[in-house]
Amino acid sequence: MQILPVIDLMGGLVVRGVGGRRHEYRPIESRLCSGAKPGAVARALREQFAIDEIYVAELDAIAGAEPAWDILRELAGCGLSLRVDAGITTLERARRLAEFRADGKPLSAVIAGLESLASPDALKEMLAAVGPERLVFSLDLKAEVPLVAASAWRGLDAFRIASAALKLGVRRLIVLDLARVGMSAGAGTEGICRRLRQLDSGVEIVAGGGVRGVEDLESLAAAGCDGVLIASALHDGRLTPAQLRDFASRAATATSARASR
Repeated sequence: MQILPVIDLMGGLVVRGVGGRRHEYRPIESRLCSGAKPGAVARALREQFAIDEIYVAELDAIAGAEPAWDILRELAGCGLSLRVDAGITTLERARRLAEFRADGKPLSAVIAGLESLASPDALKEMLAAVGPERLVFSLDLKAEVPLVAASAWRGLDAFRIASAALKLGVRRLIVLDLARVGMSAGAGTEGICRRLRQLDSGVEIVAGGGVRGVEDLESLAAAGCDGVLIASALHDGRLTPAQLRDFASRAATATSARASR
């Protein structure tokens, strides 16, 4: 299972998410580095956890501002591939993100968040423009309730919305409960991840929000997740590089054992 450290950007700094209450977000305080400058945080994550890809939540862009292109270039310059949620509401912004290059490299993924999408048709158009191999649909929840901008999805539960997205051609999913972000209460999304895995064995599923430690990683892996978004547990020291190496080794051994049966 892939570990994807999260960098939440707001006002040019890395901030700590708190239950999706963005007005309460403050510059991060981390055991990994001093300060909250994006480049310093990214380099610390790369060096200490030996990762090569991160998830970037562009919170100002999600709120309607222009993406911080210079910061994205800086992060990519740290030797990292970027999965970016910049609150794409239009096909034009989706295309601009898809065409963006830093050090000659494109973004590894463009995130289309449920809370930003105007309609299912908008998602379908973005899939056609960006491609299902790079466009990731984020099933944004808050206390298990879907955060919807599109009237067509209002009143539907999370599983029905995700199922509809798969029928439109989505092949990569994020399942994220914002109410659990930074709360150290566990992801809480294992149930829907398990149902989605049973529905489609080939779709990529990444879960996030509230991961506390190795037990949560094991729980999400058992639910069929391919990856997990983590922030606070890394910065607080509740998940160490040694623990993640050990988890990765055990997960690889289990995968190999299943494949040999």
